[in-house]
Amino acid sequence: MKTSAKLLVSALLLAGAFAPECAAQDWPNLNCYREANHTLMEARQNDPNDAQTAWVVFMGDSGTQGWTEKDPDFFTDNHFVGRGINGQTTPQMLLRFRQDVIDLKPKAVVILGGANDIAGNTGPSSIEMIMDNIKSMVELARANGIEVVLCSVLPSNHFYWIPELKPADLLIELNRQIKAYADAHHIPFADYYSVLVDDQKGLNEAYRIDTAHPSLEGYKLIEPLVVKSIQQALAH
Repeated sequence: MKTSAKLLVSALLLAGAFAPECAAQDWPNLNCYREANHTLMEARQNDPNDAQTAWVVFMGDSGTQGWTEKDPDFFTDNHFVGRGINGQTTPQMLLRFRQDVIDLKPKAVVILGGANDIAGNTGPSSIEMIMDNIKSMVELARANGIEVVLCSVLPSNHFYWIPELKPADLLIELNRQIKAYADAHHIPFADYYSVLVDDQKGLNEAYRIDTAHPSLEGYKLIEPLVVKSIQQALAH
């Protein structure tokens, strides 16, 4: 791929990541990445090496969007496509899964979501409802020949935007169920929680920018975990 084309693709992988907010008016925020997806696929069609490239989409919420913002080279250097949106819940992710994952024709998808459901960002949601959405995303991916990596949600004992909630034990139970589902269906599982948690069931102060979001140091800590899980998924 020529240098100019590489620069274009690198920009498209991170499109939307540096905007304070995506200005979409639709509930699942399909507008956020629609144009970037279209332009990215056009660039890929003009790349003779694209068929040999192991594209991987990271589908998620602010944990994923923040990752692309804090360590963009991790994404561009590895052909990873960040498709996280701040504040999103798993039903919103499910509604945009076809546009932001399937239509990009990746080899694998990394799914990280559920914390905002527990926070009630789009209304009350049980862990069973969250798992149903995660399972649906997995099934959609597999039906389209896309390998899957599931991830633990990040630790937190305090959501600053809903201070009355005590989320720690709910997050632990959600992670238990995600891992059990991953194990039962032979899906690689990236355990971010264990390396980022402190002794109060919260996000370790050494690796965070606030009580719910990692710092660059936090992301650097979990990057080897997800790379290993992606390698396992692609080896299937």
